[in-house]
This record gives sequence, C-alpha cells and structure tokens, in this order.
Amino acid sequence: MYRKPRSDALSRFPWWLLAIVLLGLVLLWAIIADEDYRQIFTMLQRGVVTTLWVSLVAFAMASVVGLLVALARTSSNPVLVQLATFYVEIIRGIPILVALFYIAFVGAPWLVDVGNFLLTPLVETGLVEPLTVRGFDFTWRAIFALTLCYSAFIAEIFRAGIEAVDRGQIEAARALGLSPLTTFRHVVAPQALRTILPPLGNDFVSMIKDSALVSALGVQDITQLGKVYSSGTFKFFETYNVVAFLYLVMTISLSLLVRLLERRMQKAHAR
Repeated sequence: MYRKPRSDALSRFPWWLLAIVLLGLVLLWAIIADEDYRQIFTMLQRGVVTTLWVSLVAFAMASVVGLLVALARTSSNPVLVQLATFYVEIIRGIPILVALFYIAFVGAPWLVDVGNFLLTPLVETGLVEPLTVRGFDFTWRAIFALTLCYSAFIAEIFRAGIEAVDRGQIEAARALGLSPLTTFRHVVAPQALRTILPPLGNDFVSMIKDSALVSALGVQDITQLGKVYSSGTFKFFETYNVVAFLYLVMTISLSLLVRLLERRMQKAHAR
C-alpha cells in the first residue's frame, strides 16, 4: 500500500490553522484568568448579538435583491439588462461607509417623507401618527445600507452561477414545454447552487467584518461597545484584543464551514 512521504504530509498540514488556534487559546485564557479581560468580554457580549442580527438580516435581504438583479441582468429584455447593470456598477463603485452615511442621513428622511405622503389620508383622519426621522431606528438604517451595497456583489455571484449552466440544457427544457419559472427551479437553480454557495459564504464572512462600520452610526455592535468602553477606561490594548478575538471566532468558524461545504460539494459532484 502506497504511503505519502512524511515531508509531503507535513507540507499539507494546516499550520496556519494551528497558529490561529493557539493564538485564540492564549486570548481565551487571558479572558478567563484576567479580571480586566473578563469584564471587557462581559461588556461586549451584547454586541455579538447585534452584529449577528445586523449581518444575518442584511445578508438575507441582499440575497433576495441580488437574485432579482441577477435575473434582470440575464434576461432577454434589454431595458432590464441596462437598468440592472447600471445599478450594479453604481453601487459597487461607492464605498460602504459612504453608502452607510447616505442611507442614514439622506435616504432615511426621504423614505419618511414618502411614507408620510402615502399615509396622508390616514394621518388626517387621526388613524395613524405621522412618521418621524427620529423614529427610524439607526440599526435598520445600517441594515438597509448593507443590503444595498452587498446586493450588487451578490447579484454578480448569482449571475455567474446562472451563466455557468449549459445553455443547451435550458434550451432543451424550453423545447420540452417547461415555462421559464419551471426551467429555473428544476434545471438552472440546482446546478447554479453548486457554483454560488462557496462565494456566497465568503460574502457573508465579509459582511460580518464590514458590519463593524455600523458603529459609525452609533449602533451598539461589538466595535461600538469596544470604542465606548476603551474611551472611558483607556484600556485600548485589552479592549481591542477582545474585539478582534470575537470577530476572529465568528469569521474563521464561518470560513472553515464554507471550506467544508465546498469540499463536500466537490465530492458530491465528482460522484
């Protein structure tokens, strides 16, 4: 029975992962053993929930919008193609932080004005109270901004997955009398899913990291709570060590899950 050389096995061993695990254990030990680190960790726990909530909701909404934009870009209607392409190129060219400020301080007041205009008959009769900008929660402003930005990138992932499906299979399905919706559900979507899942997972990891930008709006995520605590105690080194540790735990865990999923899909496809 052939055995791989030991040097080859050593070169393939994920030493980078071992180094990360050791670093994580050191930080975890500091959190357990040191009173300052333990207090900081307790303070930042609330921010983990906010970070995951913002990331999950924004990613789900961005995936829906991205799918619609991708379908428009791959449609046979030239008007839809041009509008979808315009949307993707414009959004991808704007920094996320700029989009965050734009949605929070320009888009939100505009949406409130539009909402009040549509609700004018109900407001005049006293059935509902008029909407106010102050009532538009900054967390939701941040979610809408992340949705807007990431939908353009996710649209390109969906488009690449759809276009990777053999055109002949789509034409064969149409020749059999299947409707466009049925063709997409039973022919295009199952095959495109294998292509888009790994990059979608990577985009979700990126969104968790980019969600730190919502701290600029005062949203109580990990970064914002760390900023507030460190500015009050001047324990910047300890605080941002814990902040980095929490983000690393989330992102590296998800990255490993994405890699595992990708390998399983490759094996399933090979069979």
